[in-house]
Amino acid sequence: MSMKRATAAGLLAVTASGLGLVCAPGGAVAQTFPERPIRLVVPFPPGGPTDIVARPLAHLLGEAFQQTVIVDNRGGAGGSIAADMVAKSAPDGYTLLMGTVGTNAINGALYSKLPHDPVKDFTPIALVASAPVAVVVNPAVDTASLQTLIDQARAKPGMIGFGSAGNGTPGHLTGVMFSSAAGISLQHVPYKGSAPAITDLLGNQIPTMFDPLQSVIQHVRSGKLRALAISSKTRSPALPDVPTMDEAGVKGFESTAWWAVFGPANLPAEVADSLRDNVARIVRSDAFREKLGDLGVEPSSAPTSIEAFQKEEVEKWGKAVRDSGAMVN
Repeated sequence: MSMKRATAAGLLAVTASGLGLVCAPGGAVAQTFPERPIRLVVPFPPGGPTDIVARPLAHLLGEAFQQTVIVDNRGGAGGSIAADMVAKSAPDGYTLLMGTVGTNAINGALYSKLPHDPVKDFTPIALVASAPVAVVVNPAVDTASLQTLIDQARAKPGMIGFGSAGNGTPGHLTGVMFSSAAGISLQHVPYKGSAPAITDLLGNQIPTMFDPLQSVIQHVRSGKLRALAISSKTRSPALPDVPTMDEAGVKGFESTAWWAVFGPANLPAEVADSLRDNVARIVRSDAFREKLGDLGVEPSSAPTSIEAFQKEEVEKWGKAVRDSGAMVN
């Protein structure tokens, strides 16, 4: 073989090898992922509950992959701006969403013109953490237990108000589901966020409030607020003396705020599996539990797959949205 023909044959071999690498069904992608920093998009401003979950996860995921995981806060429209950005990003695993019960279960029913589908436009990766909603009152009011609140509401239908962080939030919708389950009528008082609602509750301007536990727990511990019950299936280790709604008389009741990682739809299976395995390992770790602290947010222990869990949550929260009459145009 001449030198020229040998060279040509060698080039063809290299080219074929390269094409084989590119065309291989994902194997090479899985072996090299991630080759550059990953962006974890948080659909709310820094410092909030979603940030509390996202930052330790990003840190530990970066260690697992030996690659930087950047937390990118993109608030607005109940998280739907960030969710839409991730839904429309390249399906390569380098842009992920720190999804919430709002972005991936509630907003599909709440927003009349959502520019993406909260289920079909995402690849679910893994559940990360959850937190119950707490029913809290000002200690000055004559409401010592959840049953007392129910009795008072039955005596004055629609007269007792409850505050929440806003229309369509987990606190608002939990209040709606609780009212339906208990057979009572409460008057919703929406606020623009937890902070102003808690301020009015502390000032006894509203009698009660439904809000995720981490937002009110410090006031409960200081005695400035009284927790009547929490909405999870089991008691929270952060407030072990506070009963669940089931224990307090509203049988079978469960409602939790939750966080999960999602990628865009059509994520390569090998990339999704790599992310899934590493996130799941982190969620089970002592390091992640310690970083979440003792504010009532717990690592996820959902027994079902994230796909089955999300389907159930979309149905449950969708009904709550319809029952509440809340709608955002």
